[in-house]
Amino acid sequence: MSLKRRGNTWHIDFVTPSGERIRCAAGTADKTQAQELHDKLKAESWRVVKLGEKPRRTWDEAAYKWLMETQHKKSHQQDVSQVRWLQQFFRGMFLDELSRDVIAKVGELKLSKTTPATSNRLLALIRSIMRRAALDWEWIDKPPLIKLYREPKRRVRYLTAEQAQALLQELPDHLADMVRFSLATGLRRANVTKLEWSQVDIARHVAWIHGDQAKAGKPIHVTLNVTALDVLTKQIGKHSRWVFTFRGNPITQVTTKAWYKALERAGIENFRWHDLRHTWASWLTQKGVPLNVIQEMGAWESAEMVRRYAHLAPEQFAQHSKVIDDVLNGTNMAQQK
Repeated sequence: MSLKRRGNTWHIDFVTPSGERIRCAAGTADKTQAQELHDKLKAESWRVVKLGEKPRRTWDEAAYKWLMETQHKKSHQQDVSQVRWLQQFFRGMFLDELSRDVIAKVGELKLSKTTPATSNRLLALIRSIMRRAALDWEWIDKPPLIKLYREPKRRVRYLTAEQAQALLQELPDHLADMVRFSLATGLRRANVTKLEWSQVDIARHVAWIHGDQAKAGKPIHVTLNVTALDVLTKQIGKHSRWVFTFRGNPITQVTTKAWYKALERAGIENFRWHDLRHTWASWLTQKGVPLNVIQEMGAWESAEMVRRYAHLAPEQFAQHSKVIDDVLNGTNMAQQK
């Protein structure tokens, strides 16, 4: 039998004219839809064998192959979720049917429900799959042109030193320690919540984030200042493995009701936990630390990510611009002599 039901999903099973056995999930609980996909695949296999045509590949095949080849990606689970959402539109479609217009309509639908950034991540995934299908697998002649939406530039949100102190006073001790540590190191939330004692050397004033824990996939060296060391010393003896814990358990969620209530009492609006990292970088910039040093300390992969803080250091740029004054004045004086 060509169609078999397993659980809530129909599965396709048939033999091509060349003797190859095709087995795959139809990805639907609807028998009519499954039959349509079965007939489409079977007719395609006949044309390939009898007429010598190049086999037409489906979106389902491409998406599955992509997910298998990119399991190493940190965003793999997000890719799986996005592919699952796309199946309602692309299931059973041949890759050469996924034109620019077809993909654009799906992008517009996503945009009507989410932000341009979220929509762009979906479109970027489709573009990556289609490019690989064309350039690596040679399943299609060329990938369709997929344009992304313009994303508004977000302003840098950071706290003043006074606001930071107000927030720390309103937070419960376990969250206050994590906030203070984040402000002292600039580490991302996951690198703080998942920090283990095996990654800390208090005697040498250093900590490290392994490459598989870092967003950019590269190890991060963390120099521990006095503030960070004070926070870590306070945690000694609370847990044998995890640095930050609450009632004997590792802390996995920080944006809790206590966090939002503390922000409200401190009079701080429109502030996310990730903005603690922006605050750290903003303070360093305002104190004259060069942007390339901040990039290295914060483990940003590109300089573009750090340039957002450049406007916070007008005094630093003014100091450098005076070099031109010296050059011009020196030139004028030389000419007068």
